[in-house]
Amino acid sequence: MPKGYRILVTNDDGIHSPGLAVAEKIARALSEDVWVVAPENEQSGASHSLTLTSPLRLRTLEERRFAVSGTPTDCVMMACLHILKDQPPDLILSGVNWGSNLADDVTYSGTIAGAMEGCALNIPSIALSQCYDEGDRHTIDWSAGQVHGAATVAALVKAGWPAGTLINVNFPACTADQVKGMMVVPQGKYDLQSTEIEERTDARQRAYYWIGLRRRKATPPSDSDVGAVYDNHIAVTPLHLNLTEPGVLQVLRQALSKG
Repeated sequence: MPKGYRILVTNDDGIHSPGLAVAEKIARALSEDVWVVAPENEQSGASHSLTLTSPLRLRTLEERRFAVSGTPTDCVMMACLHILKDQPPDLILSGVNWGSNLADDVTYSGTIAGAMEGCALNIPSIALSQCYDEGDRHTIDWSAGQVHGAATVAALVKAGWPAGTLINVNFPACTADQVKGMMVVPQGKYDLQSTEIEERTDARQRAYYWIGLRRRKATPPSDSDVGAVYDNHIAVTPLHLNLTEPGVLQVLRQALSKG
């Protein structure tokens, strides 16, 4: 990276997440000018939400390191439009998420949203996630991202990508030496997933509810983000900020123009 190249690191798992430390390590391998602005608390599933009905608090932890009482979107806005307004970052890294952001999950992901907001501000942005096998999430092996993350990001920055697009990177659930390389693949789809709502009762005998996902491994297409990480590849997927479906757009124009 050129001298003075500025990198902003954010996430959705919170300022104390081990994945944030991995992202910082990746960033510092590429630049000396690294800033961290991350949520005070976990914001998983926050998607591209923005805090409008309450004030934000900004806490300085140390030089170039801040915590925000809001969402990943809030963090990127605070960083780019307030903290670093005189010199915005050249690159935004969002993650490394504690778990995958593949297929249908990208629409819920706060990690994706951090990169999405950077993209909206015309700053090249990459979302980073570490897959892990179902089970105890505290036994997650971060080595794939730790070892291969900097080279992956550097290769992407060198290749470049157009405005209005963010890059979604998922590291496979394997040790660093088992990673087979990178695959550039489209967003896939989970075919075996169910959302469950569990009803419980609190101490005052009032009902409350937990929303949870129960996912079983299937055999996904190899040419997809899910298939790539299942085969121990680093999945690289470009995601477009413009959600318009051009095929349907034309069909509807033709159909409605007849009326």
